[in-house]
Amino acid sequence: MFVKNRRMLQFRSTWDNTSSLVFLGQPWKNPVSLTIYYQSGFDVTDNSPIVSILVVSYNTRDMTLECLRSVCAETQLSYELIVLDNASSDGSADAIVSEFGNITMLAEAENHGFAEGNNIAAEHAKGEYLLLLNPDTLVLEQAIDRLLEFAESTPKAKIWGGQTFFGDKTLNPSSCWRRISLWNLFCRATGLTGIFPRSALFNSEAYGGWDRNSVREVDIVSGCFFLIRREDWQALGGFDLSYFMYGEEADLCLRATRNLSAVPQVTPTAKIVHYGGASDTVRADKTVRLLKAKAELIKRHFPVWQQPLALGMFRLWPFSRRIAFMILKPKSESAKVWTEVWSRRSEWTNGFH
Repeated sequence: MFVKNRRMLQFRSTWDNTSSLVFLGQPWKNPVSLTIYYQSGFDVTDNSPIVSILVVSYNTRDMTLECLRSVCAETQLSYELIVLDNASSDGSADAIVSEFGNITMLAEAENHGFAEGNNIAAEHAKGEYLLLLNPDTLVLEQAIDRLLEFAESTPKAKIWGGQTFFGDKTLNPSSCWRRISLWNLFCRATGLTGIFPRSALFNSEAYGGWDRNSVREVDIVSGCFFLIRREDWQALGGFDLSYFMYGEEADLCLRATRNLSAVPQVTPTAKIVHYGGASDTVRADKTVRLLKAKAELIKRHFPVWQQPLALGMFRLWPFSRRIAFMILKPKSESAKVWTEVWSRRSEWTNGFH
């Protein structure tokens, strides 16, 4: 039983006394953090869904709308949609609420980033499972139903992912990763990964040469299409909030493997389009954030005795990329990006500290 055309507003806020805000015609003290929750058409019988689908968006209105449409069109099992908008300036929250009645919309007054945004959204979830779904994705061929079927058949995995494609339907191999190791750091630093991208030996971090057309145990499932039981998410404390964007799913998977004996798996039966990078469009800034997260992963998840060597080889990777592009393609955009990234090395070489 659903109640249509009904809206519930709730507020989560902390306050100071420095200024005032007018909301709905009433004066309010200025909130440090104000969240507006829109929820309409909710299930008054409080039947828990099988899966809570969490979508965290930032200035991706049109893509987010297409993503949500694909969820609704391609999903048959019992689910709830929880969308958290990170203070977008493109009208995302209003557009989503206008088109989709039966969702929970969390319109944030500040940008929490991907990690904290998902943690906040998860607090409102009722499903047995949580599915993290990027706003720059499209669900294909009942992918969510198929991913849940896969999870039910492989419970020991504890974390599950699917197969991702680019917008032109060519394979997007970033659905999963192997954990960082001394070997794959060496391959990146020496350029072997770039020379032999399809090699399982020299591009082991990206599972080079594997077309993702088979079920496989992996170290890390991408956060763009990431399924986990809610009780396991809670046991792990969700994402580590040290990570703002990038690295948080790798950290969670590695903690799940260590603390919960998880063995993450991916299946080719659950397919989505993942365009990638829609909310992070400045390439140098994106690379700096990614490198910073990788350095932190090394510091947190490598044995102490390996960390100096690992960090040394890790720092050589952007340097070698810069040199290679300056020699081979000195006027290319990549040469400019890697030169800027290297000039900003003080921002990323030591991770978050």
